[in-house]
Amino acid sequence: MAKYFSIPAYFALMFFISCLKSSIAKSKAWFNFLPLHVADKLRDDPESLKSAAVDFGNMVTHAPAAVLYPSSPNDVVALLKLANSRPVPFTVAAKGRGHSVRGQAMAPNGVVVEMTSIDNPGPRIAVLGSPSAGFYADVGGEQLWVDVLNATLEHGLAPESWTDYLYITVGGTLSNAGISGQTFRYGPQIGNVTELDVITGKGDLVSCSPERNCELFHSVLGGLGQFGIIVRARIPLYPTPNRVKWFRILYSKFSDFTMDQERLISMNGRKQKGALDYLEGLLLMHDGPPDNWRSSFFPPSHHSTIISLVNQHSIIYCLEFAKYYDDRSLDTVDKELEDLMRELNFLPGYKFEKDVSYVEFLNRVRSGELSLQSQGLWDVPHPWLNLFVPRSRITDFDSGVFKDIVLKRKLTKGPILIYPMNRSKWDDRMSAIIPDEEVFYTIGFLNSSGFEDWEAMEEQNREILKFCNSVDTKIKQYLPHYKTQADWEKHFGSKWRRIQERKKEFDPKMILSPGQKIFNL
Repeated sequence: MAKYFSIPAYFALMFFISCLKSSIAKSKAWFNFLPLHVADKLRDDPESLKSAAVDFGNMVTHAPAAVLYPSSPNDVVALLKLANSRPVPFTVAAKGRGHSVRGQAMAPNGVVVEMTSIDNPGPRIAVLGSPSAGFYADVGGEQLWVDVLNATLEHGLAPESWTDYLYITVGGTLSNAGISGQTFRYGPQIGNVTELDVITGKGDLVSCSPERNCELFHSVLGGLGQFGIIVRARIPLYPTPNRVKWFRILYSKFSDFTMDQERLISMNGRKQKGALDYLEGLLLMHDGPPDNWRSSFFPPSHHSTIISLVNQHSIIYCLEFAKYYDDRSLDTVDKELEDLMRELNFLPGYKFEKDVSYVEFLNRVRSGELSLQSQGLWDVPHPWLNLFVPRSRITDFDSGVFKDIVLKRKLTKGPILIYPMNRSKWDDRMSAIIPDEEVFYTIGFLNSSGFEDWEAMEEQNREILKFCNSVDTKIKQYLPHYKTQADWEKHFGSKWRRIQERKKEFDPKMILSPGQKIFNL
């Protein structure tokens, strides 16, 4: 049962303690069935349970019965073998950095596996390959993307597809999709993996790829943790650039904004002249500052002008894009970008540019996080809503959501992202769900709230979803959250039967990832 923070603190604490006592009593009965070296890593102390009972969303709490701190994937195998052997199996959830927002990485009265415990005594990142055959990194699923970046950069190499935030685990993003402004060109992170080691719900450790055990490979990528726990991923690497030309330009007309975005993502060939490496959009709204916690970009001397522009139009659309370069392209990058700019219909005089290192660009969100942490504003509720919207309905979304619901409520306390992707960069054999159209937009309402007022933002999220359903926008949720299996069936659409069959094959006792509430309602 979920506990919401709107309950008075005293009753919330009593509720948690009662759940804790019940969980511990139930858990001790089967602790003794684990091998001694694994049982020693299973904890049921209040501190461990409390840590595993919350996530980044900070809106719900689910107490597990115990927490496993594995030192190797074999410890996880032993745990899942035991779960399968019990008359009534206990559930298991793999937790990386707990960056879910609605309890997806929790296991009520089950076992949460703290995957980052495997990273001991050192990181499991190996850079292998050759110039002729290509380079790749074999990476533990518990590794953080920022550590993958740092380790591969030592060899002058790096993956091509990234998330905006790097302090999350490889296994976590691959279980969802892993998207950002690079996706239109390089595809999601699940499209940039060539091999996996997976522990299935049956407790089998299996190596898989598009050629070997391919059904498992495609199942776990975007599979929301339902079919297996990713403990190793093989990721192709490429030579890294040195620098990044980073731009923001402003629009008052939504049609110009989307037209330019779609034109830019159509130039997505790896060797296509003028092709960008990154593209995202965001909304500037209300009377707040033009910058947000994700990055401080606009020169302070322009803040008042931009705020005045926003107040004049209610919403200003900001297009953010970047192009990588190095010594070989140093003499041509400016000319290519100049030619590109002439084709765009942004507001004259509202072009802003930075020239930063490759690492500074990829890790751009970190400074904002550290600033919020120093102010005590990071570990707060995050009632986020992430959607995929078909291109054909994006104008309806602008008029019905941005210019109606959001403007009227004036609850925005965080970035609102909007940027397009190409369906052709995704592999439909994988479990991830996207709209049917070739071009679709990702829209992220990344709000932060106080512990007493997050429900108002959740109400806004519900109103947005209600609008989308009422006009049949055919949206899909990213990082989805549903309360009924009928909703999940609608979400997966034509893939639902395949999802059910994969669950029966790889996790027949429905042990894995109960917090997703797909098969454990």
